Amino acid sequence: MKQFRVGVVGATGMVGQRFVSLLENHPWFRLTAVAASPRSAGKTYEEAVGSRWVMPTPMPQAVKGLIVLNAADVAAVAQQVDFVFCAVDMKKEEIRALEEAYAKAECPVVSNNSAHRFTPDVPMVVPEINAQHIEIIPAQRARLGTKRGFIAVKSNCSLQSYVPALHPLMADFGVSKCLVCTYQAISGAGKTFESWPEMVDNCIPYIGGEEEKSEKEPLKLWGHIENGQIVPAATPAITAQCLRVACTDGHMAAVFVSFDKKPTEAQILEKWVGFSGPAQELNLPSAPKQFLHYFSEADRPQTKLDRNLENGMAVSIGRLRPDTQYDYKFVCLSHNTLRGAAGGAVLLAELLAAKGYLD
Repeated sequence: MKQFRVGVVGATGMVGQRFVSLLENHPWFRLTAVAASPRSAGKTYEEAVGSRWVMPTPMPQAVKGLIVLNAADVAAVAQQVDFVFCAVDMKKEEIRALEEAYAKAECPVVSNNSAHRFTPDVPMVVPEINAQHIEIIPAQRARLGTKRGFIAVKSNCSLQSYVPALHPLMADFGVSKCLVCTYQAISGAGKTFESWPEMVDNCIPYIGGEEEKSEKEPLKLWGHIENGQIVPAATPAITAQCLRVACTDGHMAAVFVSFDKKPTEAQILEKWVGFSGPAQELNLPSAPKQFLHYFSEADRPQTKLDRNLENGMAVSIGRLRPDTQYDYKFVCLSHNTLRGAAGGAVLLAELLAAKGYLD
């Protein structure tokens, strides 16, 4: 695989920092440009981030001296890179306009943002689940009038725990309805306990817009391409409740599910343990060797113990058992800033590179 020059737009925020960390020593991607708001532009990356570096590993030496570009200066960024990751903190309409500007400058965008998730010709991809949706890109390019440029997005972080667990069960057993309660870490809000002391010893039963995303986005993932658009699936019916909890990283989900054709517990476990997708088949650099891990212990998975499984890119499942209202219930865990955010976007970019969309 050739090496691609990569930019991170929104590089100074928490997700942007995670991108910078993940790109250090990446075998396919070389970070050549960082961009952020005008207040950071013109400074070195080290000066712009300063004491706000929150990653568990030190800031990579190679990025410290990079001069931060103005994210709005699309031409200046685009000429230095082959594609960009986007993790800006702006209003949705501003993000949509900015990402389209990069795409129209023939600079592909792999976005962590939610602004384009429901644009009908923008693929929203979890590589193990719906890799085929990248085939919509030629239709999007025709709309945008581009040859190389396009936008691809990853799904919301809250989905990355329970949707991968449901997906292998759908074809044979038909998931009819699902209730999910998510318990989401503070890094999902771009916060630490130092910057958000109100969260210490606390739980907040509301995350703006999260429940709607958790109920709607899976249906786009399970949709199909028709007439140049991605048509969302009609089922399963999903209802969600999302809570912010006092954890640094890791989104937990309590899942209740019913089926058209009820499987046995053994059949469910067999599907989970045996499941792999295009990310594993293509041996993408960031892909976990085993996507889904089941823990038989009654008190697992645990956020602190299991969120970093397979470099934070695997999904942990446990406590599968019958339910009195639904067919079964279980719990899931994923790392929200790795699998759920920057790591998932890097994996999507690897899929796009492997399939020739970044050439």
